[in-house]
Amino acid sequence: MSSQRANPSSLSTPYPDATPYPSRRSPTYSRDGMVAASQPQAAQIGRDMLARGGNAVDAAIATAAALTVVEPTGCGIGGDAFALVWIANDDQGNGELHGLNASGVAPQALNREALVEAGHDKVPLYGWTPVTVPGTPSAWAELSRRFGKLDFKTLLEPAIRLARDGFPVSPVIASLWQRDTATFHKHLEGEATQPWFDTFTFDGRAPDAGEWFRNEDQARTLEAIAESQAESFYRGELAEAIDAFSRRTGGYLRKDDLAAYQPEWVTPISARYRDVDVWEIPPNGQGLVALMALRLLDGYPASHRDDPELLHRQLEAMKLAYTDGKTHISEPQAMTYTVEELLSDAYTEARRELIQDAAIDPQPGKPRAGGTVYLATADADGNMVSFIQSNYHGFGSGIVVPGTGIALQNRGHDFSLDESHDNVLKPGKKTFHTIIPGFLTRNGKALGPFGVMGGFMQPQGHVQVVMNLVDFGLNPQSALDAPRWQWMGGRTIGIEHGYPAPLVRAMAARGHRMQVDTDSRSYGRGQVILRDPDTGIYCGGTEPRTDATIAVL
Repeated sequence: MSSQRANPSSLSTPYPDATPYPSRRSPTYSRDGMVAASQPQAAQIGRDMLARGGNAVDAAIATAAALTVVEPTGCGIGGDAFALVWIANDDQGNGELHGLNASGVAPQALNREALVEAGHDKVPLYGWTPVTVPGTPSAWAELSRRFGKLDFKTLLEPAIRLARDGFPVSPVIASLWQRDTATFHKHLEGEATQPWFDTFTFDGRAPDAGEWFRNEDQARTLEAIAESQAESFYRGELAEAIDAFSRRTGGYLRKDDLAAYQPEWVTPISARYRDVDVWEIPPNGQGLVALMALRLLDGYPASHRDDPELLHRQLEAMKLAYTDGKTHISEPQAMTYTVEELLSDAYTEARRELIQDAAIDPQPGKPRAGGTVYLATADADGNMVSFIQSNYHGFGSGIVVPGTGIALQNRGHDFSLDESHDNVLKPGKKTFHTIIPGFLTRNGKALGPFGVMGGFMQPQGHVQVVMNLVDFGLNPQSALDAPRWQWMGGRTIGIEHGYPAPLVRAMAARGHRMQVDTDSRSYGRGQVILRDPDTGIYCGGTEPRTDATIAVL
């Protein structure tokens, strides 16, 4: 029997089994299929779909549906989703990358003028006002229709069973559930939000770790979505239920908004970093922020991970990219500057010149004059999926439609009420969106999916994971284990306690206001799968900051 030497575990290191960070997890290898997700039951469900003859797309849909049940603190049926789907042409890593944008729009009844007249200077975080049309059910159905192999009802059966029979709540999710419940007790009251407490608490108490939780309402909703391929949600009985509750409790969302909605296939955008192409979903997603930061950093020579000069440049590049992103990113037709202009050589060089020895308070430039879950799947044929779905802030808006288990997202909170801003609120418009799946290729061949969930941490996590893989030679597990930083605004930088103290002091000496954190929950949760184009062997890493696992064939 001949052997194949597999080294898909990192992009450059000759020591792929090195584990320099203390998660005590090893990278996971497989050739026949892999599912990396933030919950063990969900990952196993995806793996079972591969075992039943499904492909990576089937596995992603089944895993995503299960995550709405077992991780409701980060995603739900009433949220949004994005996907990057690699469809292989052969076993040598050749294929095509497809992008799906299943983010929703503002209801037609919601407008900026009414909110300003009511005294708001920003879109509220809770209640009906930030609720936009959910895109997640449409993402599942559309992915299945175009690329799936198994029957759509088959894909949702395990999630339905989990919701109906119940599951033991995992430790990290229990802690997030308790946090969100305490928040909702402070901020939610009245008929519109009482169903959240009725659905997701035991008489107002969040479940403990290991406690059994059932959601029969969600089971029935998932059955309706499975039977109708999501038509019930947008043009059937579920749409009627959403409309009726919205009208009764002062909401803006209507069945006409749901009926008019369709997910959108989009062309992924990319930037070259060293010899790797990094792919993201185009705006309204914030993946462009990660690409702009990597373009800035690509102009400097590679160094070791704990080099103070390198870390300073990372922080400054991210600040500049994020400032531009928050100023300019919206749905494409509303943007003053195009993706091409924001990623251009001339603009990148002009912004790079702002990176000097000391920390700055960044300002947006002008390119020309004038609560979330991430999962990754792969199959034996080389197909791979990078998938992300979210209700935004934890459980979302606090609105649950009675009898359905549908927790509605609060994505509209990111709209601006400044009428001169590119991302100003308008009826039927998509807002700046935080959730972003990522993908890597080299010389046109697939390397694999990666992602880091967590609000505005996401592009920051993408940049750090890419650099960990490409520059520092870490395998996927170590790339996720490595401590992270995040820009908090102005000159304030949050940094995990695993960073060396001299490095933190060196950043403070350059003017960064360093905040060392022992709580890692705000630093994102990611997954990585890389494929060796020569051997077809996958290597996966999963997030040590949550209850994650990898399931393989």
